Amino acid sequence: MNTIVELHARRPARRTGKVVLVGAGAGDPDLLTLRAARLLARADVVVYDHLVGEGVLDLIAPAAERIYVGKHSGCHALSQDEINALLVRLAREGREVIRLKGGDPFVFGRGGEELQALAAQGIEFEAVPGITAACAVASYAGIPLTHRDHAQACVFVTGHLKDGSCHLDWPALARPRQTVVIYMGLAALAEICSQLIAHGLSAHTPAAVVQRGTTVEQQVVSATLADLEARVAAAGLRAPCLIVVGEVVRLREELDWFDAWRASALPETQAALEAAFSG
Repeated sequence: MNTIVELHARRPARRTGKVVLVGAGAGDPDLLTLRAARLLARADVVVYDHLVGEGVLDLIAPAAERIYVGKHSGCHALSQDEINALLVRLAREGREVIRLKGGDPFVFGRGGEELQALAAQGIEFEAVPGITAACAVASYAGIPLTHRDHAQACVFVTGHLKDGSCHLDWPALARPRQTVVIYMGLAALAEICSQLIAHGLSAHTPAAVVQRGTTVEQQVVSATLADLEARVAAAGLRAPCLIVVGEVVRLREELDWFDAWRASALPETQAALEAAFSG
């Protein structure tokens, strides 16, 4: 059976290029999809973000042009409008453009906004999903997002809205028997914890913050809503982090396979492990 990538490769050359929106996953390069890896290996130009790991960048075709457009707190290489214009220009030059974004581009990745800009200009595009941070990071932290005894629902939210605020639907997030996963919420951690408690969750509700999840530098702080902020501050965690709130966090001590595996590795393999996860 022919793959989509193979079928696309047989198409006649286009006068106008194309943009493929590709999810790079949460950090560990082994979590990249096969389709994404194949596309990167034959890319003409790759426009990539701050959260794309070096191990994924190593899979890019050696001859491909690389353009960094990353954003992180207080520092934007290009504005969103400038990125949109760049993608349009590159496609109009007849180039095969890979727009590489961390996690999944359609989960708090502005992927929809970028494809809207391309559609408005008549540029051909497609999307390749990546494993979003909520799924990947929770798995590597030993926290199942759902469990028949603890959570029958899971909610993904962003802790940093477009206007920079953290005004969320707190009553909905404070409902029992669900897991809440908060992206980009570290700076608002104090408000998140206090609002969840104010809207009905027990101060003893378990919660965790995971820094650089799925990588060899992964660090997890588990606590309750009442003391999570203080413990995270004491640990010195820095973005990128993911916040998980709910009874499922209690299972981490039993299900923490990644830290146990990392600790059991022989000393002589530590360098190899770091190379595998960082590229």
